[in-house]
Amino acid sequence: MDLKDRRQLALMLAPYLLGLVGLVAVPAVVTFGLALTEYDLIRSPRFVGLDNLRELAGDEVFHTALLNSAVFAAIAVPLRLGSALALALLLHRRFRGAGSARAAAVFPTVVPDVAYGLLWLWLLNPLYGPITLFLAWLGPPGKTIWGLSLPQFLTHPNDARAAVVLLSVFTIGEGFVLLLVARQSLPGELYELAAVEDATAWSVFRRVTLPLLAPILVLLVLRDTILSFQLNFVPALVVTEGGPPPYSTTYLPLFVYRTGFEYLRYGYASAATVLMFVLTAAAVWLQWLVLRRARLASF
Repeated sequence: MDLKDRRQLALMLAPYLLGLVGLVAVPAVVTFGLALTEYDLIRSPRFVGLDNLRELAGDEVFHTALLNSAVFAAIAVPLRLGSALALALLLHRRFRGAGSARAAAVFPTVVPDVAYGLLWLWLLNPLYGPITLFLAWLGPPGKTIWGLSLPQFLTHPNDARAAVVLLSVFTIGEGFVLLLVARQSLPGELYELAAVEDATAWSVFRRVTLPLLAPILVLLVLRDTILSFQLNFVPALVVTEGGPPPYSTTYLPLFVYRTGFEYLRYGYASAATVLMFVLTAAAVWLQWLVLRRARLASF
């Protein structure tokens, strides 16, 4: 690569590097600095060292938000990944209406978060929401078709948590597109050979499709684990407002938002953000170790 090519490459990378520094590096440094202070935007920041972290260790609301976020990630990540993979396998073939079906799978992801949350606020309404009316129509009075009580997505703690997970399962557009492209790029000769050998659909999926898609699936698992600490912010704020009491759907992003912008404790909120970053990095690292050992054991 000559000097001219290097200059062109540097010019192409410059906007990305400037954005990375201005939107990621600088805010990260400021957040780490504020985590060591007490700051309310009125008075000057006062250095308090690790006092914010010590306070977080004894904060019951923070503990609840941390547990809620961990449970959400443990449930939502497998459901999102499984749904994206299932849709990619179902829609990778060319058939009449395939384009519309693929667009429908991607559409919820491109809808603005607040509009998406407001839509689900209507869908989950316990009085006139379509989901509740549909379940009530199929079952006996006050019950679902399975004989269970009608779900109270906005007032019952477990139903509210399930509602937030449900909202996240439909926003799988990026993962679906990646898996769809990856599935379409797999060699057709392997599937023709499997058909000649009269292999079952499950055997083809387990021995051909899944191993070839494994690298993409690993990346999506790591990506969704990181995103799981952000996906629940708008639903928890718009749909359930962090409740029902006490803090049933208060997740770490909502805890940070309310601590910083409602209670004006920016130093404390920054410390929670730093801790959330550390926990997310630790979860991703542990997943990477487990997946790496599993891959090595398969050889």
